[in-house]
Amino acid sequence: MPPLYRLNAIRKKHGERTVLAIDDLALAAGKLYTLTGANGSGKTTLLTLLAFLDPPTSGELHFGGEPVRWTNGTLLPLRRQVTLLHQSPYLFNGSVFANVAFGLKVRGIRGDERRRRVEEALALVGLTGFDHRRARELSGGECQRVAMARALVLKPTVLLLDEPLANVDRETCELLERVIVSLPGSGTTVIMTTHDPEHPGRLGGERLHLVGGEFA
Repeated sequence: MPPLYRLNAIRKKHGERTVLAIDDLALAAGKLYTLTGANGSGKTTLLTLLAFLDPPTSGELHFGGEPVRWTNGTLLPLRRQVTLLHQSPYLFNGSVFANVAFGLKVRGIRGDERRRRVEEALALVGLTGFDHRRARELSGGECQRVAMARALVLKPTVLLLDEPLANVDRETCELLERVIVSLPGSGTTVIMTTHDPEHPGRLGGERLHLVGGEFA
C-alpha cells in the first residue's frame, strides 16, 4: 500500500527565501505525527501544503498514490478529505450547533443525520447540551472544543492541527489530547504542530522536527 502522502523534492519559496525544503517524506495512513520546530521553521507552511491550500514552488506531492494536480477542478475532492484546524479558529456569531454543522451543511448533509453527527462530535469534546449556546459567549477552552468538534464532524481522512493545545486550560488540554490520541484508531491520520517538548512522548506516534524548513 502506498503512503497516504509522499513529498518529493518539495521547495516552497517566499521571494528569494526558501521556507520549506523536503527531499523525501512519506506519511502513512492512520498514524499520529507530531511536528515540532521553532517559530519560522516551516511547520504551518507544511500544513498548508498538506491541506492542498497552497502549492509548492517546485517538487511533487502525492496523495493516496496519485500526484496532486494543482488545478481547481481536481483540488476540491482532495480538500474535502482534509481538515485544517488553526491555533485561533474563527467561530461564527451564532449557536454552537450552527458552527459545528456548517461543514455538513455545505456538503448537503441535513436533517436527522446532521443533528446526529453534531451531537456525536460535541459529546467527543465534552460539550453535550451546548447546542443552543452562543459561540461568542464561550470561554477560550470551550471555543477550542467547538472548533475541534467542527473538524471532527466532517470525519476527515486527515486532520491537520496547528498548535491546537496552546493557550487552553488544563482540563481542555487533557480532554483534547485524549481525543487526538484516539483518532488514528478509527483511521484518521493526524498531523499536529506543537511547541510543547513533552507532547511527542506523551501522545505517542512519530515525531517530525523541522529546522529552517528542513527535517533534522
